[in-house]
Amino acid sequence: MQREKLGSRLGFILISAGCAIGLGNVYRFPIITGSYGGAAFVLVYLVFLVLLGLPVMTAELAVGRASQRSIASSFDVMERPGQKWHLMKYVGIGGNYLLMMCYTLITGWMLRYFLKYLTGAMEGVGDQEAFKEVFGQMAGGTGLNVLATYAVIAVGLGICALGLQKGVERITKWMMVALLALLVGLAAYSCTLSNAAEGLRFYLIPSFTDMKEAGVGTVINAAMGQAFFTLSLGIGSIAIFGSYIGKERRLLGEAVTIVSLDTFVALMSGLIIFPACFTYNNGVTADAGTVNPSFLFTTLSSIFNEMPGGRIVGTLFFLFMLFAALSTVIAVFENIVSFWLEKTRLSRRMVCLINIALMMVLCLPAIFSQSFLGDFKILGFNMMDLEDAIVAKLLLPVGSLVYVLFCTTRYGWGFKNYLGEVNTGKGMSAPRWLRWCVSHLLPRRMRAGMAKVWPWLLKGYMRYVLPLIIAVVLVLSFI
Repeated sequence: MQREKLGSRLGFILISAGCAIGLGNVYRFPIITGSYGGAAFVLVYLVFLVLLGLPVMTAELAVGRASQRSIASSFDVMERPGQKWHLMKYVGIGGNYLLMMCYTLITGWMLRYFLKYLTGAMEGVGDQEAFKEVFGQMAGGTGLNVLATYAVIAVGLGICALGLQKGVERITKWMMVALLALLVGLAAYSCTLSNAAEGLRFYLIPSFTDMKEAGVGTVINAAMGQAFFTLSLGIGSIAIFGSYIGKERRLLGEAVTIVSLDTFVALMSGLIIFPACFTYNNGVTADAGTVNPSFLFTTLSSIFNEMPGGRIVGTLFFLFMLFAALSTVIAVFENIVSFWLEKTRLSRRMVCLINIALMMVLCLPAIFSQSFLGDFKILGFNMMDLEDAIVAKLLLPVGSLVYVLFCTTRYGWGFKNYLGEVNTGKGMSAPRWLRWCVSHLLPRRMRAGMAKVWPWLLKGYMRYVLPLIIAVVLVLSFI
């Protein structure tokens, strides 16, 4: 069977960015920024995004494009006889299912709140305590949560059933365009609020005094973790779209575009939240321990009700959040569907029907953990939080470490093959990009000496330093 291909480079960029742009990115980034020093944290975050996000993304894209396979068999066709890299398929597909088991529930919450604002049901709700009660009732409403989650599952896999180009690419492109339009519009409106200047000053002008108060080590750890987890790397959700593209463009340039778009959305979400919080909430008071979806449904919802035209703003904001969530749902479901297509002889539509039924069962523990199974905990986590923690704290870093080691060591694919795949096509070359950094960022007297060793810098970093950083992230995530 001939492998499907995306119809355009724009489709590849928007779908890959849609996979990376998720709820944790657009709400968690501003709140962590508020907790850890504002603009100073943003600078540290951007540094780690380049050091961590870009190299791991190029590794995942390279494996996908070189193999022309999903996580189901990409390592099988690229490893040498007797090697065990193919075991990564179980980490990847397990991570995709676990992510969707809890992520579809949160997306269902976004759907329900969008409908609440659209119909005016949120008008008249009082302060944050009243919104907490509303959110608690919604989260504990088993029947409506089941319906909303099932609707998200049906829409996500229904779009995948239409095909790669006619369904996933076409609908995701329009959804991402709408998402970006909503984002820019809401940010522009938020910047007109009465105390927006204070919020923007906190967000955009670095104050290392704030960073020192939060703790330099804590800030670095938080920035490193956010930069690593924001792109959803390590479980093959990005690699699958690498397998759907040709060799026309170099992968470093594509990765830079995807990461830039993901970062743009994160930064713009801060332009929505900080001016609003400083106008109506005296700043961002949440700390790292309270960064969770309830912030959207309590603090921000109470702020929307205080704004002029708050119903419209709330409706558009939760529509934006719904699009952000659905873009990830569709991308991850496409990875799951591709896995089944490579492992079975079933049609795409049959695979989607099977997975609709399967996901309707698998999502139930997360739903029930918000109501009558709330007291059932494993290692201190309810089922929803446990599923999320396994993906974020274990499978993503472990999977990313496997991709990097496979691409850089002689026991895997090898650095030469990896670099050759990354540099195939037109666009930004990895060695040339590193040479530019050496020639422009270092003092003049150091450039000549460094220029002689620059070809070894990327290899040494990818083979030794990057795996060490990922291992540190893995350990710190448990601590």
